[in-house]
Amino acid sequence: MSKKEEPLEVEGVVTQALANTKFRVQVDDGPEVMATVAGKMRKHFIRIVPGDRVRVELSPYDLSKGRIVYRER
Repeated sequence: MSKKEEPLEVEGVVTQALANTKFRVQVDDGPEVMATVAGKMRKHFIRIVPGDRVRVELSPYDLSKGRIVYRER
């Protein structure tokens, strides 16, 4: 059995809001990535606007895509 790859967790700032709950996030000391909102955040109606600090899980296979899992207060 092969073990599933663990996602990389990084922090960054939302720079642009796009359609379909997608965002451009400038990762701290890294490139800009495309990120979607995690299901739990959608379920609890957590709003994200440009300028928010967020925590993003990056896919180990494609470091240009990720999932927003937490919004800083």
